[in-house]
Amino acid sequence: MFYFMVAFGGAVGALSRYGMTRWINSYWHYHFPFATMVINVLGCFLMGIAFVIIGEKMQSLEPYRPLVMVGFLGAFTTFSTFSLEIISLINMQAWLSAISYLLLSCVLGVVGVALGIFLARYF
Repeated sequence: MFYFMVAFGGAVGALSRYGMTRWINSYWHYHFPFATMVINVLGCFLMGIAFVIIGEKMQSLEPYRPLVMVGFLGAFTTFSTFSLEIISLINMQAWLSAISYLLLSCVLGVVGVALGIFLARYF
């Protein structure tokens, strides 16, 4: 059952990432990979919320951790695409965009997890 939950959550997460990327890119027409950054930061925020809700507030949901945290959020966010986009920006010699994307994604990702934990614990 564990593997099915991870696979199902992963499929839904990957489809969600793909759909959200297409939607964001239909409005964003610049070289900066805004869609991946938004998705990764949102995924970090949701991971913080899920961590508190599943691990602390509603421990009866623990059996759904593989579905939500490993499957859905694992597939929704993507480190490999993030890394490839940085290399692509470097190859285009878009140094400021590459460094900005790297720093913003990392800092906002950590802030997203912390904010998700904070909000889930206090609301």
